[in-house]
Amino acid sequence: MAERIERAMILAAGRGERMRPLTDRIPKPLLPAVGKPLIEYHLEALAAAGIRRVVVNVAWLGQQIIAALGDGRRFGLELRYSRERQALETAGGIRQALPLLGPAPFIVINGDVWTDFPLAELQPPAGLAHLVLVDNPPHHEQGDFWLQDGRVAAVGDGPRLTFSGIGVYRPQLFADLAPGVRPLAPVLRQAMAQGLVSGQHYRGRWLDVGTPARLRELEDMLAGRA
Repeated sequence: MAERIERAMILAAGRGERMRPLTDRIPKPLLPAVGKPLIEYHLEALAAAGIRRVVVNVAWLGQQIIAALGDGRRFGLELRYSRERQALETAGGIRQALPLLGPAPFIVINGDVWTDFPLAELQPPAGLAHLVLVDNPPHHEQGDFWLQDGRVAAVGDGPRLTFSGIGVYRPQLFADLAPGVRPLAPVLRQAMAQGLVSGQHYRGRWLDVGTPARLRELEDMLAGRA
C-alpha cells in the first residue's frame, strides 16, 4: 500500500519578537490578515489538501490559540496541541510532538509564513526530508541552501535559495534527538550530507510574515492593493 501524508504540524510556539508590540498580547499565529488569523490560512489549505490531523505546538500565549481553534472540527480537521513550557525551536518542537504525529511522513509549516503553494502536491520523501525552496526575499538575499538535481545541499555552486518553512519529514529524522531546545538547521545539514534531503523550487506567492511591515504587505496583497 502506497504511503500517504495524512498529518501535519504548524509551528506556532514562538514569541514573535520581531512582531512586537503586536505580539505582546496576541500570539503571532492569531494576528489577522484581511480579517482572518494567519494560522487559519494554513488550516484551510491543509484541509483542502486532504490532511486529517494537524498538530499545533504552543508556548507563548498558547492558551489563546487553543481557545480560538478548538478541536478543529470547523476546519474539517482533528487538531491536537503540543504544549511547550518554553519554545523548543523547530526540531525540538517537532521531536516533542512525534507521539501525536505518528510513524508516517508528515508536513510541517512555519506559522509565520503565507503562501499559495499547493500542499496536495507534496509526497512522502524518498529520504528523510523534502523541502520547498523559494526565491530569496529582500530581507534574506543570501538564501539558505542549494538545490541541485532535486537534492538540497548545504554546500554547492551558484545562487542559493531560501527555505520556505514548508517541508515533509520522516519521524526518523528527529527520533534520536535528545529532548530540549533544538534548531532545525543542524539536523537538516546532517541529513543533507548523507544525500537524504530532496527539494523543489516554488516560484509562486510566498511571504515571510515576520514583521508588522510584512504583515501590512500581506494584507495589501490579499486585498488586491498590491
